[in-house]
Amino acid sequence: MKRKSILLLTALMLVMSMFLAACGSKEKSSESTDGKKSASSGPQDGGTLVYGVDTAPEGIFNFNFYGNKSDSEVLQFIDDDLLTYDKNMKAQPNIASWETKDNKVYTFTFKKGVKWQNGEELTVDDWIFAIETLADKDYDGPRYVNVQDIEGAPAYHDGKAKEITGLKKIDDYTIEITFDKPRVNNLENLWTHPLSRKEFEGVKVKEMSASPQVRQKPIGTGPYKINKVVPGESIELVRNEDYWQGKPHIEKIIIKVVDASLLIGELKNNTIDFSPFSPVSYDEIKKLDNINILKTPGVSYYYVGFRLGTWDGKTNVANYDKYQNKELRQAMAYAINREEWNDAFFFGLGHPVNRPIPSSHWIAADNSELPNDYKYDPEKAKKMLDEAGYKDKDGDGFREDPKGKKFVVNFSHYQTTNPTFEARAKQIAQYWEEVGLKTKVTMTEANLYYDMLEKGDKSIEVFFGGWSTGSDPDPSGLWRSDALWNYPRWVNADSDKLLDDALDVSIVGTDQEKRKQLYVDWQKLFNEEVPAIPISELDDTFALTKRVQGVEVTPLGTNSPHEWWIEQ
Repeated sequence: MKRKSILLLTALMLVMSMFLAACGSKEKSSESTDGKKSASSGPQDGGTLVYGVDTAPEGIFNFNFYGNKSDSEVLQFIDDDLLTYDKNMKAQPNIASWETKDNKVYTFTFKKGVKWQNGEELTVDDWIFAIETLADKDYDGPRYVNVQDIEGAPAYHDGKAKEITGLKKIDDYTIEITFDKPRVNNLENLWTHPLSRKEFEGVKVKEMSASPQVRQKPIGTGPYKINKVVPGESIELVRNEDYWQGKPHIEKIIIKVVDASLLIGELKNNTIDFSPFSPVSYDEIKKLDNINILKTPGVSYYYVGFRLGTWDGKTNVANYDKYQNKELRQAMAYAINREEWNDAFFFGLGHPVNRPIPSSHWIAADNSELPNDYKYDPEKAKKMLDEAGYKDKDGDGFREDPKGKKFVVNFSHYQTTNPTFEARAKQIAQYWEEVGLKTKVTMTEANLYYDMLEKGDKSIEVFFGGWSTGSDPDPSGLWRSDALWNYPRWVNADSDKLLDDALDVSIVGTDQEKRKQLYVDWQKLFNEEVPAIPISELDDTFALTKRVQGVEVTPLGTNSPHEWWIEQ
């Protein structure tokens, strides 16, 4: 078969360069790699900030029920976590502080006077209500995993108990939470977003995620509250005058859905003030003299997953045979030129990775510790496919499976307004076709895509995915055999044991290096079994007009929006 990858990538980059040149200019921005936007004077009050997003929010505006990044863009303004995290991703008190002597029993103390946006004071009852909601058998979200380790939560979940025994209210501002056993990350894994008991009074758990309290009139404890929603277009936020950390400086924030192809023009014309942006726009945004760029190492990664089984409602079951052959999966990894692909589509902001742990996390294994580097080697991929029985038996240039049946890689990728998504999916398909694997690409609207993945839609077999890993580096919630978000449905007892041991205080104690080694061993196993091909980790980038001040970014996101201000 003829090699067409370089020609295809060159053509794609030429098209993108012409596309971006039409949107950009020869002006220059300034860039910060320490995550800080320096202010020229003290904070000023007032003004409207327009915040750009490239994907319309799905409209689930409550942390307890949302499931995608587009909604989290809104939630960062309207609700606060009980805890916060520093630049080293260590938990710090926010609304609540805590103490523990044994990593099993924790006592949390709430700040007094923190109010919901409906005027009601936040108390520990609202947190208990949230935890009970997530543990309810009718809860339709993915976060039971964040409360299941509380003592008595499984019995409550299964309808065998009327309360969660591990929740002990001391008073309105103090609660004791007991876990089923000591773990290193009980705190980091715990769900710390309360739910207003008063606001959801009388609403059945199974109806909550679709209720007006979530979709149309959400409330939180954050610095801004939703004033108006124009579905698919914009969301108007007004400042919360009674915000517990003080009145926000900016009076109004407009979250505006902007086609990625128009973002550069909007930034140049000052019709967008602040926006995260994709790597495809990086070179042209750097040329704008009215823009500052903030850049930070991210906590996200992209991967190509293989469907290996199904979700039975409680755990993953390895019952899908097409991609069970490890040598097939490894060969498909060697067939992808990840360096070339990252350069073409992530413009210097994407970096090949061999593990599902971003380098910014302290548990990340060094490449030298992993059994396979998966550097581009199409000849090795072909040899492995031959040895595994995937051969071209009918002479059409494409391989059949070991039984002689037609073999087609059905590859799925999500679609937004980003103009590179379909091109990058087709490029991966091209790599596989060059080693003889016939590949069909299907593009699906982003919000529908992840719903199909979660529900195990049979049309999705090999798929492009990505995760933002958050503050806790433990990957159990994404890759353990009983994890809902383990979309490949990978089931592996050795994997589960390594992940469990890394959290067991009786095994690792307070020895961080011992815990890291268990995670390194897990990454070695993942790298060898390759239930998914890690393909890239990204730097996070944000564009701000120079009138926007007080913004800081870290691998976990921005500082609180109540600290931002606009230079008048």
